[in-house]
Amino acid sequence: MNVKYAVIFEQAQANWAAYVPDLPGCMTTGRTLEETRLNIREAIQGHLETLRQFGDPIPVPCSLAGEVEITTAA
Repeated sequence: MNVKYAVIFEQAQANWAAYVPDLPGCMTTGRTLEETRLNIREAIQGHLETLRQFGDPIPVPCSLAGEVEITTAA
């Protein structure tokens, strides 16, 4: 079964971070955005497997990530 979770990526000074709002505690970092994308995929899979092992419910994806454009003074 394919499920899509929203992932937030944040660039820091020396690396990238990612977290999944619908999976509290599911986060990772990487040196590049691509590495972080791979790492968060593994983190999600591991997080869901841990939930299953403990008999905890699998959260239904409900968060959305988007962009909002605003106009600012020059």
